[in-house]
Amino acid sequence: MTFLYEIIYDLNMKGTISKQKLAYELIRERILDGTYPPGTRIVLDAVAKEIGTSSIPVREAIRRLEADGLIEYQPFAGARVAPMDETAYVQSLNVLAVLEGYATALSVSRLTEEDFRRLVEINESMKEALTDFDFVRFGNLNRDFHQTILERCENDVLKEQVRQIWGKLDAVRQRGVWHVPSRARESIDEHEHLVELMRNKASAEEIEKAARQHKLNTATAFLNRRERSV
Repeated sequence: MTFLYEIIYDLNMKGTISKQKLAYELIRERILDGTYPPGTRIVLDAVAKEIGTSSIPVREAIRRLEADGLIEYQPFAGARVAPMDETAYVQSLNVLAVLEGYATALSVSRLTEEDFRRLVEINESMKEALTDFDFVRFGNLNRDFHQTILERCENDVLKEQVRQIWGKLDAVRQRGVWHVPSRARESIDEHEHLVELMRNKASAEEIEKAARQHKLNTATAFLNRRERSV
């Protein structure tokens, strides 16, 4: 859900939106779309003035973004957009592999036929994005694929943990950096295999293993490319 969509949704449903959430979504979107590149200092008073509030809600938003891994707070320097660290990137993928594998296994029994149709459609769109060499769109579709599955998970704590790691990886994914083109085709094939397992009611253990390995393969592909470039 984009920043603008969330704002409209909250205004329509609640008639208001917290200043803290407004600041959080505004800064987060600017980090993800590259408006605030790594190392950019976030001036709290400037953001507060832009959204018409005091610096307190902005400071609370910065704390959330720091927990997401998108902001780092440096003594005497203040809040800055966190750099993209290769080690943290791989470690996050490895943790995500475990969590998302488990979440997928928990979700499968609640997936509807409409969900399966959507998963297939998303994967077909990923093929088109790959043909067009549009890796930003490819990444967005990949997120939609896994989000469709995660929505059916009833463990809210697990879902939140997965989404937090997604947030940490978003800056990398949306900027299209550290992407491994040769991995994209494999990812599509693995999606097809996962959908087949879920549709055919494979065991939870088999589904969890396939979903976990899917993410581990991405980490391995990145490490292999990094080694070749050294």
